[in-house]
Amino acid sequence: MTRVLGTAFALCMALLLSALPSYAQNADGPSVQRIDVQGNQRIEESTVLSYMVIREGQPYTQALVDQSLKTLFATGLFADVQIEQSNGTVVVKVVENPIINRIAFEGNSKISQKTLEDEVQLKPRMVFTRAKVQSDVQRIIEVYRRGGRFAAQVEPKTVQLAQNRVDLVFEINEGPTTGVSRIIFIGNKAFGDSTLRDKIATGESVWWNFLQSNDNYDPDRLTFDREQLRRFYLSQGYADFRVISAVAELAPDRSGFYITFTVEEGELYNFGKVEIDTKLKDIPLGELQQLIRFEGGDQYNAEMIDKSVDALTLAAGTKGYAFVDIRPRVRRNKDEKTVDVVFKMEEGPRVYIERINIVGNTRTLDKVIRREVRLVEGDAFNRVLINRSRSRIRGLGYFKKVEITEEPGTAADRTVLNVEVEEQSTGEFSVSAGFSSADNIVGAVSLTEKNLLGRGQFLRLQVSVSSIRQQIDLRFTEPYFLDRNMSAGFDIYNTYATYDEQNYEANIRGVGLRLGFPVSEFGRLGLRYTFRQDDTTFSSNQFQVVGLTTLSQVGFTYAYDEKDDPIEPKNGFDFTLSSDVSGVGGDKKYVRTEMSSNWFKRLWTDELVLNLAASAGYIIAYSDEELEVNDRFFKGGGSFRGFKTSGIGPRDVAFESAGQTPVSVGGEAYAIGTVELRFPNFLPEELGIKTSLFSDVGTMGIVADDDGSCVLAPAVGAKCIKDDLSLRASAGLSVYWNSPFGPVRLDFSQVLNKEDYDQTETFRFSAGTKF
Repeated sequence: MTRVLGTAFALCMALLLSALPSYAQNADGPSVQRIDVQGNQRIEESTVLSYMVIREGQPYTQALVDQSLKTLFATGLFADVQIEQSNGTVVVKVVENPIINRIAFEGNSKISQKTLEDEVQLKPRMVFTRAKVQSDVQRIIEVYRRGGRFAAQVEPKTVQLAQNRVDLVFEINEGPTTGVSRIIFIGNKAFGDSTLRDKIATGESVWWNFLQSNDNYDPDRLTFDREQLRRFYLSQGYADFRVISAVAELAPDRSGFYITFTVEEGELYNFGKVEIDTKLKDIPLGELQQLIRFEGGDQYNAEMIDKSVDALTLAAGTKGYAFVDIRPRVRRNKDEKTVDVVFKMEEGPRVYIERINIVGNTRTLDKVIRREVRLVEGDAFNRVLINRSRSRIRGLGYFKKVEITEEPGTAADRTVLNVEVEEQSTGEFSVSAGFSSADNIVGAVSLTEKNLLGRGQFLRLQVSVSSIRQQIDLRFTEPYFLDRNMSAGFDIYNTYATYDEQNYEANIRGVGLRLGFPVSEFGRLGLRYTFRQDDTTFSSNQFQVVGLTTLSQVGFTYAYDEKDDPIEPKNGFDFTLSSDVSGVGGDKKYVRTEMSSNWFKRLWTDELVLNLAASAGYIIAYSDEELEVNDRFFKGGGSFRGFKTSGIGPRDVAFESAGQTPVSVGGEAYAIGTVELRFPNFLPEELGIKTSLFSDVGTMGIVADDDGSCVLAPAVGAKCIKDDLSLRASAGLSVYWNSPFGPVRLDFSQVLNKEDYDQTETFRFSAGTKF
């Protein structure tokens, strides 16, 4: 009996427990029969329902309601959401966030509208949410802080519009610039605070230096300053140097920041053992050792290690090792205070060029750029040829910026080259003028297009009008004639010149044909033919030239250029040799030869560059012919600063005592040397102003027809040619300004040595505008 009762009790309990879930399930509410969405305007009802967790046919529970509310708010589409239920019907009431009609900024004068538009994340036609607005407020404040304005305040406001739209307005109070009141260094013993301040980018705010823009606190710049200090100390022999901390503290009155660098200099080190461990068999070890910029016993300098790696890489590249891997192994000996360096050289894995992309050329044709690239798809990657390609593209003069970058290709041994260029104005309308010590003004106007129709063709129309010369000159060059690496062009010109004080008048008409082609990677040969007619009248007391003569001549120019940069070279040299032979028909018979050369050397910084230049020329008649005055050389002005055009060289001074200006008769030989030092002027780089000191030294002379007689008398037949072939010298300052309206050059000169009959000028100005 007891067993039966126990069994009956267990059965009742099981039935009761099986009924409990159904009861609990229905405890939170009835089953959902229908879901209605109210308040939606732009958003479809189906979209709202897709975000909800509650579904028709499910029981209505508070957990499902809470989860649906969170999901709907998370979309950012709604400003408010309410969920209610009545008799199995769930009502979802929504208030949609408005749509942004436009975004405006008010009160910003120091930061442009475009900069702020690029910084904020909200855009027109996006959904307005307060969270996103506050995020953009912080972004704007951060922009102002990076510019040194830590007191900037931003208040967002909305203007309600029809159809649930708003205008979002950020009202900005920029506040004053929070400068750097003081930069302090702690722990420095070898170098003073002033020396270290010169090595970092951040500067102290001073009232008189209103042009500087680095006197505000910038966290990113502070990180850069730490690296600059490290590089400086490592270049001065302190191999253990480290920056312990760099702290910026805002003054209590928020007037400026106090920046404190705490450094640990360590001991001074010298280089110890210097070795090269190379697996490259084709390059002699002795040749590689000569490229090392230091030797054992020298003061340690980390920059010299980097430069040695660059030199070794370049040398290996020129020998065909395009994939050389050079790793300097540095070991410090703290007891001996020396640093041993081993350069480990190995040939790395080969990589091939899969594709070359040309980007940024909005005007110039792709083929104009591609033909200057020294590599093609399928070639082995070669750093030397890539650098050469960049130099050649820059040398075109069509682009403001040229960068060649690499990115991985479709395979491990493939790479993609991206040639990124930024177009600049290639048309130029230039006006030049010069002012001499005698208040004489000379000038020229020219219209030049160096990249005609984006095809790389050169076209120039020049018109010179002054009191002594009128000239028109048309020149055209096709750099790749018939799509071959061969240039072709022509010149047409007409010049009419009168020098009343020199009794000279000439009407010169001519045409020239040119052809050029490369003879090596750095060398180029140009051939030319010129036909010219000279209708000349010239009379001095010794020379008389009247009549029409013709010139028919052939010539060549060989140019060799190994400068590291064609626009602003810092290292390298160039050399030019040209010669013309007249007498292939025509009346004149002479040989004219000229040469010029430039050598550039970076001294200690990229802003300090030495340039040594030399030029010389000689002309000689043959077959018993005599040279005419306009065949000789005339130097001065731009070719010899400090002297006016045709200001140096032989002169007829017979009537100088009678108040007449000495007549320049030209010279048959000249030699001019120049020393020029480009130096930093500490002006902001964005101004585009460069300065250099120069000194020109040279001479010009030799008049073969001069018999040496000199009669100083105002009479018929009086003659006196001064041809001393003496040394002339000048020095001065040149200022180059890449102004918004074109290049400007100012030359301030002081003549150091001259002859009494030379004509000088102290200032020369030239300017141009680009289009």
